[in-house]
Amino acid sequence: MFKTIREFENLHIVLWLLKDFCWVSEFKIAGMIMVLPTVGVGIYITWLSRFTRSDFYHNLAVCCWIIANCVWMTGEFFFNDGTRPLAKVFFISGLVLVSLYYLVFLRRDKSVGS
Repeated sequence: MFKTIREFENLHIVLWLLKDFCWVSEFKIAGMIMVLPTVGVGIYITWLSRFTRSDFYHNLAVCCWIIANCVWMTGEFFFNDGTRPLAKVFFISGLVLVSLYYLVFLRRDKSVGS
């Protein structure tokens, strides 16, 4: 069905948009159901990209971002917006991962490719 990582990325965008639409529309059950395929496809894309360091680190950061997004949504739905501190941990983790890539690995990858 899907032959390339790009096709999975496009599917991921659709799933993420559906999840976020459910969030802003306050469709709690549908929003929570959409967490599983959205996170699952993000993890699968990350797995597929594991052999290309740049893509892998960026996709790990995207997984952190979508998990943070899901934690935040869950908090707004069920915990009086009380999960933001946990969501921040995932957002910061994503930032740390891409920072690590740009500060450490990008230079190494460019010197190897030269």
